Amino acid sequence: MNCKVEKTKNANEVKLELTIEAAKFDEAIKKVYFKSAKYFNIPGFRKGKAPINIVEKYYGKEIFYEDAFNEVVPEELEKAVEENHLEIVSRPDIEVTQIGKGQDLIFTAVMQTKPELELGKYKGIEIQKIEYNVTDKDIEHELSHMQEHNARMISIEDRPVEKGDIATIDFEGFVDGKAFEGGKAEGHELEIGSNTFIPGFEDQVIGMKIDEEKDIQVTFPKEYFSKDLAGKDATFKVKVHEIKKKELPQLDDEFAKDVSEFDTLKELKESIKEKMQKQNDEKAKYEMQEEAIKVVCEDAKVDIPSGMIETEVENMLKDIEQRLSYQGLKLEQYLQMMGKTKADMEKEYEPQAIDAIKSRLALEAVIKAEKLEASIDELEEKLKEMAKNYGKENDEEFMKNENVRKYIKQGIESEKAINFIVDNAKMKKAVKKEEKKEDKKEENKKKEKKADK
Repeated sequence: MNCKVEKTKNANEVKLELTIEAAKFDEAIKKVYFKSAKYFNIPGFRKGKAPINIVEKYYGKEIFYEDAFNEVVPEELEKAVEENHLEIVSRPDIEVTQIGKGQDLIFTAVMQTKPELELGKYKGIEIQKIEYNVTDKDIEHELSHMQEHNARMISIEDRPVEKGDIATIDFEGFVDGKAFEGGKAEGHELEIGSNTFIPGFEDQVIGMKIDEEKDIQVTFPKEYFSKDLAGKDATFKVKVHEIKKKELPQLDDEFAKDVSEFDTLKELKESIKEKMQKQNDEKAKYEMQEEAIKVVCEDAKVDIPSGMIETEVENMLKDIEQRLSYQGLKLEQYLQMMGKTKADMEKEYEPQAIDAIKSRLALEAVIKAEKLEASIDELEEKLKEMAKNYGKENDEEFMKNENVRKYIKQGIESEKAINFIVDNAKMKKAVKKEEKKEDKKEENKKKEKKADK
């Protein structure tokens, strides 16, 4: 293989002209012939037994060119990129200039390369020091969650449904007298006051007794995800089968013993405070790091290639698609619910992609400028930690995998870079913040007000 490299008129773009020897291309033609011979049905020959020259004569000599090209080019192109120490960030735009049996294969590949970021000020930048304090309310909020988690359910038989109860109901919904898809369920458990159903539905279940049947009238919200139902009046035929109520345990030393390794409620509270403060400190650290890298990026200069942005957006959408799959949704369904197209979403995530790329490039520039390196000990420690998390402690192939080691090395060095920036920053006076956590009752009150509107 012969390769010529030249820069194009566009920034961060190169053009490679590759010549692959005729013998190598001819070998690729033979290879694809043997792979696909079984599909050719030529008169006078058993299926898949026609010689290559007969197949070429019958279908045309170009029949194998495209597959032979795809067989030989990716590996040769990758080799050329490595030999010329290029960091490619886009798919190649390929143009074939010569192709044929018994001829050298000649083609050009135009690709975008990783840009160099020009650092501005990164030492002595000014950032806001942030502190999150754990309040008594935060601790009470966590204890209330623990109470909820350890509550027991009591069956109610001597009164109708009240707010806060969990009613087991059958229901079927009708619009204009016709049942609609997804509007029917049996044995559904509904917490009254949770506002998880259509506005107004839960309020009308209040007062119903066991085995009572009732028609409930509601109106679907105008912004309801199903366009067929949005804004329409509906009737639900409802029957109550069972009423239950949560009984919360008392907050005392016995509670602490039941739910933790502590003997007293005081010790449990201290443990919760310590754990929450650690989380708050991590949150504050992360926010200061985010601000620091943002300040550095604002003073940095870089021309980010379009292919790099496209790849970043593509990866973001793949992450979203994976998260949606955990909820049983496909990206197409989500887009339909949101009234968006994939192109809308790509455009929406483009600024975020640019910020992410610029942040990475800035950290890489700081690593280079300050000669920050991951030590062997640091690398091995992180590798063991990752192996443990993935259950691969005894997987020798994983432990020696160069891509895994490279990924970990980059992570360690990036962390050193951001710590370097923060450690050398000038801190403005600390802003002490409290985590805004509302208890369930307050949250439900807000939801109820919205529903009433």
